Amino acid sequence: MAELPDEPTGWLSDRELQHVRSELPLVYVNVLPVRINSMGEITEVGLLLRAFDGVISRAVVAGRVLYHERIRDAIVRNLEKDLGIGALPQVPLSPLPVAVAEYFPTRGVTPFHDSRQHAVALVYVVPVGGHCEPQQDALDLTWLSPEEAASDDVASEMAGGQHVLLRQALAHCGALS
Repeated sequence: MAELPDEPTGWLSDRELQHVRSELPLVYVNVLPVRINSMGEITEVGLLLRAFDGVISRAVVAGRVLYHERIRDAIVRNLEKDLGIGALPQVPLSPLPVAVAEYFPTRGVTPFHDSRQHAVALVYVVPVGGHCEPQQDALDLTWLSPEEAASDDVASEMAGGQHVLLRQALAHCGALS
């Protein structure tokens, strides 16, 4: 087993993060929390309501992968950060993403936009079995059927192209007809 560095925090000061964002793409996880039935079929999709870039919009769970953090740990940490420790995520045995989203600060390069940075997000669909409540900067959490979540009405409420990755993830799981 690899030896861990002495107390890595993975956190950067606001100034350091701003500098890094201006020079390098950052790695993120985008996580679509779902409820499933006994057959493993998606019955509900959880979407957050949050304020970003001066706009209130619907969003998937998202966050950076910290230095020296495993992807599966980043998935759990970010789900708990946005949904609370009672979410009880069922992280896949093999954290293979269902999609990759490349966010650019320049609009139009890809469907995904983040005015702060160039970021590469690994996209996951993760069942949650516990009680979920919006935390930190999440204003609300809404559970929708897969069809409702993929609708044009919900797409118009999402920013940064996240409606594209939402539809990709649901299609990958066979949740869209």
